[in-house]
Amino acid sequence: MSTAVVTRVDDYEWHAVQDDQVVGRGEVWSRHDGRLFVSVDSWHEAVFDQLATAMLTDAPDLPRPLYTLVDASDPVEKSQWERFGFTAGRREWVCLVPTDPGVTGLDAAQPPSGVRVLPLGAAEKNPLRELDRVIRAEVEASVGWQEMPAEVLPRLDDATVVDPTKYAVAVDTATSDYVGLLRVAPVPRQPRIGLIAVRAGHQRRGIARALLAEVLEPLHRSGVRRVSAEINQTNTAAAALFDDIGAERAGTNLEVVLH
Repeated sequence: MSTAVVTRVDDYEWHAVQDDQVVGRGEVWSRHDGRLFVSVDSWHEAVFDQLATAMLTDAPDLPRPLYTLVDASDPVEKSQWERFGFTAGRREWVCLVPTDPGVTGLDAAQPPSGVRVLPLGAAEKNPLRELDRVIRAEVEASVGWQEMPAEVLPRLDDATVVDPTKYAVAVDTATSDYVGLLRVAPVPRQPRIGLIAVRAGHQRRGIARALLAEVLEPLHRSGVRRVSAEINQTNTAAAALFDDIGAERAGTNLEVVLH
């Protein structure tokens, strides 16, 4: 079998060609938070090494740090990246969340006194953007953005809330301020809860449960049986909330980084 030839076909894309067939691809892309993520798609370990070498060693213009996600239960995948200097970072549980209110126990969940929940698509963009800014500032002042999911945008501009129809929000009825949000990514077959957050002064009142009840029950009626969610293993409050509604921990993602 001939050796693959690796070619950089674009600034952030590489192909490995063997016997006139593409046998592997490497890509680098920038997520919304500005971090660069790298991936190598190949069936053969030797081709993986060739692509990774071309991308990480022979491409001095590729900035650092670089990130990628691996299945924490797959030691082979993890070791492939470790050979090129990647080290372990944050871990996330991949959870499957039932939508049936009879299973989640959310059939009786109600927002606390003085709070009402707006369903998906009912939020106004400007108040939602303001809530987004406030929550981000609170997170940055506490655990910091390094503990947030990679998809959560850190910027404080129009791009932070691209599509308000993906959000359910909790509203303080006395002030009309938005105090909590839940974002759903409408992934085909299995929607994903991309973010659930409540302002610091309104936490531990059942708002997150009320947001989940508002979003999950209509999905159940539409035929969706489960949604997915990723939970940082250090976020004990979120883990307890999802455990309480019957979420199944289906796997673990490990983020590894090359500095």
